[in-house]
Amino acid sequence: MKSLLEPFKNSVVIKILIAIIMFLFSWVSNAQEAENSTLFKTLKSKDSILFNNAFNNCNLKELQPMISADFEFYHDVGGIQNKEQFFEAVKNNICANPGNHSRTLVNNSLEVFSMKKNGQLYGAIQQGKHTFQEKQNGKLITVGIADFTHLWILENKIWKLKRVLSYNHKPYSE
Repeated sequence: MKSLLEPFKNSVVIKILIAIIMFLFSWVSNAQEAENSTLFKTLKSKDSILFNNAFNNCNLKELQPMISADFEFYHDVGGIQNKEQFFEAVKNNICANPGNHSRTLVNNSLEVFSMKKNGQLYGAIQQGKHTFQEKQNGKLITVGIADFTHLWILENKIWKLKRVLSYNHKPYSE
């Protein structure tokens, strides 16, 4: 008895349909997290806490637990920094004059992609755009814009920032 699928065995159309279905499945399974997902909301919150503590309010004590011990920061203008160098740079630059700098996430620019091993969540990539403000004549003025990519890792069930890419820094223009 012949298989029900025997007539389709050599069909080019069926092979193309299967290829399209496989492509769509892999695309959907690797898509960014929905904005209403728990992971997206968690990492958007972490982004806010990170920059409010580091850049906007110079609260380095609150920032410390969020950063992985083997943290690496790659900046297209400032070079490479480890955790200690990063904290020193924030302290000596941004926090030298608290309240004179601010960072704002660009609306609708944030994307989050889960990282899994054997179906188990172990980390996430977060990317987006942000603007930088500087106090001029007593008022914060947007002076720059840049892209960022963050690698967050679950360490003992706690999200830690492990790698940062900060790039494409440009003067801001509307």
